[in-house]
Order: sequence, then structure tokens, then C-alpha cells
Amino acid sequence: MLILAPMQGLTEVLFRKTYETCYPGAFDYAVSPFVSLTHGNLHDAEKKIHDVLPEVNQDSMVVVPQILGHEKEEFVDLANRFYELGYSEVNWNMGCPMRRVAHKHRGSGILPYPEEVRDILTHVMTRIRPKLSVKVRLGYYSPDEIDHIIPVLNDFPLKDITIHPRIGKQQYSGRPDLEKLAQIVPEIRHRIIYNGDICTTYDYKKIMQLFPSIKDVMIGRGVLYNPTLPLQIRNQFSADFGGEGTPDPSSHCTSAAEFVIQLMNNILQMNVSDQAKGRKMKEYWCLASRSLPGTEERKRRVLHASALDEIFNRILEIAK
Repeated sequence: MLILAPMQGLTEVLFRKTYETCYPGAFDYAVSPFVSLTHGNLHDAEKKIHDVLPEVNQDSMVVVPQILGHEKEEFVDLANRFYELGYSEVNWNMGCPMRRVAHKHRGSGILPYPEEVRDILTHVMTRIRPKLSVKVRLGYYSPDEIDHIIPVLNDFPLKDITIHPRIGKQQYSGRPDLEKLAQIVPEIRHRIIYNGDICTTYDYKKIMQLFPSIKDVMIGRGVLYNPTLPLQIRNQFSADFGGEGTPDPSSHCTSAAEFVIQLMNNILQMNVSDQAKGRKMKEYWCLASRSLPGTEERKRRVLHASALDEIFNRILEIAK
């Protein structure tokens, strides 16, 4: 399987809908950017969970909601709310590296505390109705922290474990620690999904060769750098997907530029201020511009623009 990674502010429903329209079936499903257990009343959570409301996700790819936090009762309430909305699975974020999150024992910040993880899982697993999957890093301060987390995770009937083989303190710098991953894979009793620096078909092939027991890959920044990457993987390694290759290739966008234009057009339709639209365009442009021709100086002109029309027109000049 190919799974779209949760990236806060980037892989929200607007992106997922645009991508599924341009490349239907390229991803098997997506994990949503996290819904935090703090900053809002879970009993009146329409705004909080808007990104994964079923009516908002019509014509989008299949999505699994992700939860961030360690508040046990709120976790149960939110997971069961998602079940009532029709979701059979929720994902627990134990991988977010953001400092302001981690310092509160959320995201990857909970990984140095295996007994806290055990306490939370003991409480929620018998009380939530959907299946639970988790997304982890190797640790927050040290990759050896995962050695104490694995026995805890093995004790619970999790659906799967997504592993990003960096530590939280790294953020996204440095290389994934594949040596440490190789040490721990045999110790894990659950299905493993690999996540981290899949940006080319070579990256995918390398992980499949190094870890033959891993069959599923989560792609994040790689699909923003190159929107056609999942299609390239499916075409080049069709045997990994049951020999089916790319589903219905005639319905896909013909280029990365076509996707970028469609995404920017959809941003223009958002019910937010022009300033917010411009910021959103620039956020995507910082990553998506890598897949387009043109000099770096010309691409930087987009980031230097201030008016929304100017930002959009400079993008069109490069993408068309």
C-alpha cells in the first residue's frame, strides 16, 4: 500500500481532494493531520474536526483521522466520535517532533516515557470502538527509546505501527536511521508501515530491498516535491501492488505542473482572506516548485510577491 502522510497545514482536505481528482487511486488512503485533544471542547467539535467530517471529504481519498495528545478520557471521547462518523480506525500521533508539542509529552515527546504510553493504551484500548494504529519515531532524545516502547506496543492489539526512523530532536534533518530500524523490525509483532524520505522511486526500492517484511510505505514531503511519485512507484514496481500497476492512468493529470495549477486554483476558492490564501499558496510553493522547471531566482519571485494576484500569476508563469 501507498499511504499519504499527515502533514500539518499541508495534507488537509483541500490537498487530498485536489490530489484524488488529479491522480485517482494513486494513494490507498491518507492519515489526516492531527486533531489535538487540547484547545477546544470535544463535545462541540465541528470546527475542531472539520477536516475529517464525512460531508467535507466527499470526492476525497479515504482518510484515517489522527489524534494528538495524552488526555485519556478526551482520547476515548474523540475516538468514539470518529467511530460515530463512520471511521473504523483512528491513528495516535506519537511522532510529531515540534518542540512546543513534544515538551508536553505529546507526539514524539511521549516516547521517553514508556509507562505513560502503557497507561494510556491500557485505558483507551478497552473503551474505544474503532481500531487503533500508531505513528512513532525512534524516540525524542535518543533512538534507544524505541527499545522500551516496542514491548509496550506489542502488548496491545494495534492495527499497525508506522515508523519514521528519526528522533524528535532531529525534526526532519539528517538521514533516517535505517540501521536502528533493522535492529527493531524483528522485535515488532504488528504490521509495520515505513515513513521517511521517500522522495524518488530509488528511495522506495531501497526500503523494499532492505526490509522485505515491510510491504507498506507512507509518503509525505516526497509527494509535494513530485506529485507523480506514487504513480511512478506503482508503474515501476507493479508486482508490489498485485500486478495492477497504476489504476486508470487515462484519468490522471499529465504533469506535475497541471496538479500545481489545480491546487492553486482550489486555494483561490477557499472562504478565507486573500492574505490567508497567499500564505497557503506560498507554503505549498516552497515544496511543489521543486517539480517544476525554471531557475531558482524565478521561483523565489513567487515568495517575494505580496498581492494575491501577483503570487498566483507568478506561479502560472512557471507552471504553464
